[in-house]
Amino acid sequence: MTTTAMTSARRKAPRAGVDLLQIVRINEEIKRVVGVSFKINIMALNAIFLAKRAGTAALGFGVLSNELRVFSQDLRTCMESLTGLIHDCVGEVSIVLQDIRFTRLLGEAASIAPQSAAPAILAQRYAENETHAGKLAKLRNQLKRALEDAFQMVELGGVLAKSAKIEAAYGQSFAVPLAQVSGEFDGVVEEIRGSLESLRRSPFFTGH
Repeated sequence: MTTTAMTSARRKAPRAGVDLLQIVRINEEIKRVVGVSFKINIMALNAIFLAKRAGTAALGFGVLSNELRVFSQDLRTCMESLTGLIHDCVGEVSIVLQDIRFTRLLGEAASIAPQSAAPAILAQRYAENETHAGKLAKLRNQLKRALEDAFQMVELGGVLAKSAKIEAAYGQSFAVPLAQVSGEFDGVVEEIRGSLESLRRSPFFTGH
């Protein structure tokens, strides 16, 4: 058990360090998405005001703009849940790294003094290491599923933005400014979609 634990600790140490780096990168991208979602909310409010000025010709555009405002709020809520999972992942990886270091020290102590209590403590520690590794694996899967949910939400946002572009054409004298706003919606949603697509391919989920 002592040799197994030491070998396992040596093998897992680089992986845990890489996991931590990848989690930090995911968190930075999530914060960027949150910032962009705030931009959609402001754009939607301006679009709703513009649609009111355009009157009945832009009723459909106004409805879609309000839906995009709701989408931005839902997306922020979704990103907040992702941030919570990220913090949990950081906590578990930190514990795993501490466990790895402590297990390595215990392994060295057990090899020097095999008659001491170190081997028994090491065996217990090895079991705890596996428990924390299991918790991290569970969080990894939860984060992956949450990202998939966010991606599906953004796909819907993309449909709303493209529908707004169609509705803008019916805005009569306001058609040009409505088209400009709807084009901005589409561009921002596509930016978010690209960010989430990149996160879905993160090595944190593939194990590379």
